[in-house]
Order: sequence, then structure tokens, then C-alpha cells
Amino acid sequence: MSAPAGLLRDQVVVISGVGPGLGRTLAVRCAEHGADVVLAARTPERLEQVAAEVTALGRRAVTVPTDITDDDSAAHLAQVAAHEFGQVDTLVNNAFSIPAMKSLVRTDFQHIRDSIELTVLGALRLTGLFTDLLGTAKGSVVNVNSMVLRHSQERYGSYKLAKSALLASSQSLATELGPKGIRVNSVAPGYIWGPILRGYFEHQAEKYGMTVDQIYDHTATASDLKRLPTVEEIADAVIFLASPMASAITGQCLDVNCGEYHH
Repeated sequence: MSAPAGLLRDQVVVISGVGPGLGRTLAVRCAEHGADVVLAARTPERLEQVAAEVTALGRRAVTVPTDITDDDSAAHLAQVAAHEFGQVDTLVNNAFSIPAMKSLVRTDFQHIRDSIELTVLGALRLTGLFTDLLGTAKGSVVNVNSMVLRHSQERYGSYKLAKSALLASSQSLATELGPKGIRVNSVAPGYIWGPILRGYFEHQAEKYGMTVDQIYDHTATASDLKRLPTVEEIADAVIFLASPMASAITGQCLDVNCGEYHH
């Protein structure tokens, strides 16, 4: 089902971490809602592919190959956005790194440092660079977090460490930037049903002699709705928080997990 147009009409949205999953869907969904987009990621080819989808919807897309852990690279992103559009209404910090998947005490400290540098300091770096433009627009920041905040399962320790720090940063920024009219919120997805998770389920199905449907049903049984949120549903939660419909919402974390965890 296509999204209703207009929630982000004539806005400019900067999206970091534009990959084949949520980043791509965010870009397309924002365009469907009337926004132009600035797309940032390390892989130029992927950026161009997503940009082509956005322009096919009649909106403008500017691609900026960016390493958000690098000061100069991040500053270049902000400079290009300002030059090309003269405004930024929303910054979506979506950059992601694969968790170590080891017990916390066995996780290499450098891996933890790298994860925090990307997830936490990368988002903080971009937020600082875009603060003036966001303040002029009375805009918003949406940080993509994770349901890892809500559990303490084995082998997710380093990931939870980074995402918890991201949440704390988001809450502090909401307080600090609120007087400028800038809202800062988070979205915490559960499992995201899309091409990436399907590929993982296919791997698991082959490994354990099961079908993808069986693994899906087993995974979804923990949620109230007995299904997994789609990548479009996660993107729509981000768009809601970026839109005027959420004009009085800041410092909050919206869980989107079909009821797997309650908070």
C-alpha cells in the first residue's frame, strides 16, 4: 500500500547510513511524503541506486559519499546540504554497524570503541553540524535505535552499550536543543522484516532444515501481533516523528516491534 503524500511536503531530509534495507526505504518513503533528500553512506554506487528511485518519484536527491566517523567527511556532508538546498528540516541518523555477537567481557575493546564512534559519536557529530540549519527550520532529529534497549540477551552486550549511549545522547540533545525549536527523538525497531532479515532467515532455514516461514512464525510468536514489523513500518514511524504531526514530541523513544516488548 502506498503512503499518503504530504507529511514532509517540501522538506529536506538528510539520511545517513543509506543501505539496501531501512536507509533505502527511508529515502523512498520520505520522497513519497513530499521531501527532497540528502543521502549519505560510504558506498557511492548504493547511493546512486537509491537516488534514482527518489528522482523517479519526482523529488530531488543529492548523494554525498560520507564517513560520519571522520570530521572532514561529515563537515563536507553538511556543506553540500546547505549549498544544494539552503535548508535542512530533518536529520535521520541511521548508520549501523554489525554487533560483535560475543559476550561483553570477551568483546574486543576496539570493536566497542568503533561501534560507539559510529553509532553514538557519528550521530552526535552530524547533529552538531546541522544544528544551525535545523534551528532555522525548527526541525527535528530522529535517531534509529534498537529493541536491544529492552533486553539483556547473551551476546548483545556491546550492541546494547552503544545503543543505550545513543538513547542517552538523544535525551540530552532534546533538552539542549529544545530552546532552539529542534526536536530530538528515537525509533527503536524490533526485527525488521525486509530483504536483509529474509536473507538471514534463509540462511538459518538451510542450516537447521526448516523453511523460512517456520523461522518467521517462531520468531514472531513472541510478539503480541504474531508478526514482524516491516521495513516500511519502521520508516513510517521515523517519518511521523519528523512530521508536524509530532510537533509536541521530543526526548522520546518510540518502540516499533509489534508488541514484542512493552515499555
